[in-house]
Amino acid sequence: MFNETYRNECAPPVLQVPGVVPRARFKKQEVTLIIGGERETIRVENEATYNALYEIDSPEVLVRHTWIKTTEAGRWSGQVCPLTRNRRLVVYRKLAS
Repeated sequence: MFNETYRNECAPPVLQVPGVVPRARFKKQEVTLIIGGERETIRVENEATYNALYEIDSPEVLVRHTWIKTTEAGRWSGQVCPLTRNRRLVVYRKLAS
């Protein structure tokens, strides 16, 4: 239910909210690399399996009526969120390159 609801009911309407630009979705995976000449496999525990990254025009987007109405609609808020763990919202300011 998680992926189906996110893909069909959550993500498409959020992208219609003014101030939200296209997003990317990520799934956690382990990685093997060489550190100090030693091969290591890194497994991140206690982090969410999925992450969605949204770019917004400003943090004010998150308190607008359209954002609130959209993110509370459908099954996501009432049926999916209560079953999730490690949910967090982090806002980063994009720096000039």
